[in-house]
Amino acid sequence: MPTLPRTVTSPKKFIIGQHLLPQLHEHVKDFGDYALLISDEFILERVREEALAGLLQAGLRGVVDKFRYECTEQEIHRLTHLAEQYGANVIVGIGGGKTLDVAKAVAFYLRRPVVLFPTIASTDAPCTALAVIYNQAGEFERYLFLPQNPDVVLADTAIIAAAPPRFFSAGVGDALATYFEARACYRADGLNLVGKRPSRTGLGLAQLCYELLGENIELAMDAIRHHVSTPALEQVIEATIYLSGVGAEAGGLAAAHAVNNGMSLIAELHRAQHGEKVVFGLLTQLVLERAPQHELDEVFRIIDCAGLPMTLQELGLTHFDESEWRKVAQLACDPLDTMGNMPMTVSEQDVYAAMVAANAMAERYRLRHPRA
Repeated sequence: MPTLPRTVTSPKKFIIGQHLLPQLHEHVKDFGDYALLISDEFILERVREEALAGLLQAGLRGVVDKFRYECTEQEIHRLTHLAEQYGANVIVGIGGGKTLDVAKAVAFYLRRPVVLFPTIASTDAPCTALAVIYNQAGEFERYLFLPQNPDVVLADTAIIAAAPPRFFSAGVGDALATYFEARACYRADGLNLVGKRPSRTGLGLAQLCYELLGENIELAMDAIRHHVSTPALEQVIEATIYLSGVGAEAGGLAAAHAVNNGMSLIAELHRAQHGEKVVFGLLTQLVLERAPQHELDEVFRIIDCAGLPMTLQELGLTHFDESEWRKVAQLACDPLDTMGNMPMTVSEQDVYAAMVAANAMAERYRLRHPRA
């Protein structure tokens, strides 16, 4: 059997700036003349007034539809049928990670180009050739691996800065795991998110992501809390949306995201953001790896600066049920998930014990560094 190649994958274009929504037509026209704009509810009116109006003024056509909250097979089917009904030849996703994922899935099944416009920097979903599919109860179901990355990703720093800080913080949490997961996958010579071997470039991009977070997190949080765009904020957005996405895709995922997926079984945590749960998954991974203290210190510093939850109680858990968390460990170790990218053999018992220890470690840190 031939050895799997190493890969580096990326969106065709990543654009970061301000006032990009009225300019959407400039990117749609390169791919088609009729766009289905799938939008989050909170920005729906702006999409109609700015993006759709811009399309029509440019001589293009478009239709706007509201995303119905969850990236499920049912929602993908509904929007696919709608695009076919209107004859849309470009799919546009405007909103959070799940909205962008559903847009990617619709574009994939219709074999159409896709333009993504993240309104929050809560995950690295915009840049990856991947959609996360959930069931109607909000539980993780599967990954949909796509043959290529999005055609265009537009990151408007003014819109992202206007969003609630919690979303931005969640993106920091998701990005924070990127380097450690890519490092584990590279050491294991595992499989990255396109089913190939991790590349040194992917690991390097993941490491740069981590460095930008460490260098800019305090100033970026100052900007996001005051809803302004600054150079530090731009660099963290570049890390959370672009570098995290391409770094994870080329470098691979490991325990942090596997634990996050397992945590979808805990109903009390359904309101926690993806990146918030990934933080706990990262702490679990660092326990499994017996990470050195200096790494733990820096990870905790970034978590704290970003205002992220670190204990299960801070995530929203009111009661720890051992049997439920053993099921979390079991799901995290599913052969189809990414726990196999760890550079050592990891059992369900190992994961359960590491989660308990990670929570205890986080509680100990919080006692020493209480949140104001």
